[in-house]
Amino acid sequence: MVDQIRAFRLLTRVSDNVALLESQTTAGPSERIALTWLPGLKYLLQTAIEACIDVAQHICASSSWGIPSDNGEAMTFLHRHGVIDARVETAMRKAIGLRNVLVHEYIGVDDAIVLNRVEDLSDLHQYVRQVTDWLQAGAQQPS
Repeated sequence: MVDQIRAFRLLTRVSDNVALLESQTTAGPSERIALTWLPGLKYLLQTAIEACIDVAQHICASSSWGIPSDNGEAMTFLHRHGVIDARVETAMRKAIGLRNVLVHEYIGVDDAIVLNRVEDLSDLHQYVRQVTDWLQAGAQQPS
């Protein structure tokens, strides 16, 4: 059954984004920055988290650890095999939840939450550091 509320919410997002894009053609330089600043933050946050997911899925597949049932489980696989610690696993599962909300708009996105989230990106830094350390140690061999 079609979830009409979700479909209409997503269609509204398309219309809003198209209107924002169209407004860029007549806006001056400072207006362009103001109109796209928050959507730009959301996009950068979304794509940063997606890159973390892509790395996790790639490591799981390449290391023959099995197929994670979802993106959160991919982080659990990384933790289970010593790539990331438990704190980073938990933080990344939360980040994946935020990414899902940003992409799929299961619920409305509170801009204040996004702004607060962008103020503390330490979990993403830790994820990158821990995965990089694991890769550089040559530990990417199947375990």
